[in-house]
Order: sequence, then C-alpha cells, then structure tokens
Amino acid sequence: MGKTTDVLKEYRYDGEKKLNLNKIVHDSGGREKQKDDLIKQTEQNLLEIDELQEKLYADTKESVLIVLQALDAAGKDSTIKHVMSIVNPQSIDVFSFKSPNTEEAAHDFLWRYHKRLPQRGKMCIFNRSYYEEVLVVKVHEFWKSYKMPERTINDDYIGQKYRDITAWEKYLYGNGYRIVKVFLNLSKDEQKKRFLERIERPEKNWKFSANDIQERAYWDKYQEAFEDAVNETSTQDCPWYVVPADQKWYTRYLVSEILVETLRDINPQFPEMSPDGTAQLAECKKQLEAE
Repeated sequence: MGKTTDVLKEYRYDGEKKLNLNKIVHDSGGREKQKDDLIKQTEQNLLEIDELQEKLYADTKESVLIVLQALDAAGKDSTIKHVMSIVNPQSIDVFSFKSPNTEEAAHDFLWRYHKRLPQRGKMCIFNRSYYEEVLVVKVHEFWKSYKMPERTINDDYIGQKYRDITAWEKYLYGNGYRIVKVFLNLSKDEQKKRFLERIERPEKNWKFSANDIQERAYWDKYQEAFEDAVNETSTQDCPWYVVPADQKWYTRYLVSEILVETLRDINPQFPEMSPDGTAQLAECKKQLEAE
C-alpha cells in the first residue's frame, strides 16, 4: 500500500474496527513539529487534485461524492473553501442541506439527496447529508412524529435507516460513484472556543445562532449518534474517515490526503482519440495553418 494509505489508516473506518470517540484525539496527535511540512504537502495535494479532477471530468466514467458531517463550528465551510479552492468550479457542485421543506418531507428521506448526485465526471460535496436522518432525527426523535404508516414507525426505525443508507451507498458504488465520508471530530472545548469567537467578533456574528447553544446541550447524545452511524455504515467500498478537527491546518491536510488518494485510485485518464479522430485533427491543423 502507498504512503497516503499509511497516513490515513489511523482515521479510516471500513468495518474492520469499531469507532470509540472517547478513545481518539481531536488534534494532530503531537505532529505540531511537522506543521510546516504538512501545510506544504496540503498545497501539493491540492495541485494534484486539480490535475486528477480535470482528467475525471474529461473521462466521464466515475463521480466522487464527498459527504461532510460534523457538529456546529467544526469547520465544514472552511474545509470546503480551502480544499476545493483550486478545483475548476465547472467540475464540482456543493449542496448544503437544511431541514426538509414540504415537498421534500412528502418523499422518502433519500429523495432530495438522490436528486443532487453528480453526473459522471464531476465531484459533489454534501455539506450535511442523508446521515442527518440518523443524527439530528435520532437525537431529537423527530421520526416519531412523521406522517408515515404505523408499520414503519417503530423501535427499529433508526436501525432500518442504517440498512437503507448502506444499501443505497452500495447501489451508488455499483453505478460508478465513489463516496468519501468525512466526520470532522471536534472537541467540546474547541467548540466552546469557536462559539465565543463568533460572539466576540462582529464580522463572525452572522455565523452564530442561539440554536447552536441549544444543540450543544445534546453533546453526549450526538457523540453516541455519530459513533453509531460510523459503526453501522462503514464498508470497504464506502468507508468513513473520522478526522480530528481542533487544528484546522491538520484537518485540511487529512482531507486533501483523502481526496487525492481517492482520485489516484480511480486513476482517470484523458480520452484517447480514435484513428479517424486523429486524422480529422490533422486535417483541421492543415486548414488553420493554411489561412
């Protein structure tokens, strides 16, 4: 296995091991002395991601769906902005999902996400995703008030959603999608620090909501929900990456490593011209040079 795989092995969950959030770190794990080198590596990774994405877009065989999940203030938006800053906007889409509207709530929970899947050759980021059904819906037990048949509203509701998600991801993988699932693992102390910064700095006030404090009160339940979601839906083909989020430079490095490894594994290539196409190009060249 390559160097990148060795780096990510610590953070990858593919069904071979169980996640216990109480036993893993939220920072770089003592890699501060490597910070400058890892920042440089991040920039190199971004350049390679751009090159590979151009090939992916031209190849039009596979697509990459990036699922970002985290608690508030973990850095989803800044991670998207930084890691995707170099990619051609034409080849990537970003969707942020809020509470479902009336039309969305009238369909199955995967409906609105399936509509947003990228076409072959493109990358797409889900800022929050279908996993909200086994996170916020689970924590607040919203499912108990759903307007659905009684046979579906029972104690196995969340368990069924895990199975639905796993089956859907298997279906997508079999249809040319690579699914990159990233959980930004922020500590409670760091969330408090970032919330205070949003309150104290006027230019960041817009990022803060009183609802953030209300959700923070459910910290332990959310930790349990994230842990269960990872353990119930991690597979070899669609693994989870639980990425420390307390140090943004390290978070960005790891996410860039995850994406560049995924694209390397796809190994997209520019389409080769057929003999007729090559001949046509030669003829076009002659006509242009003769002008």
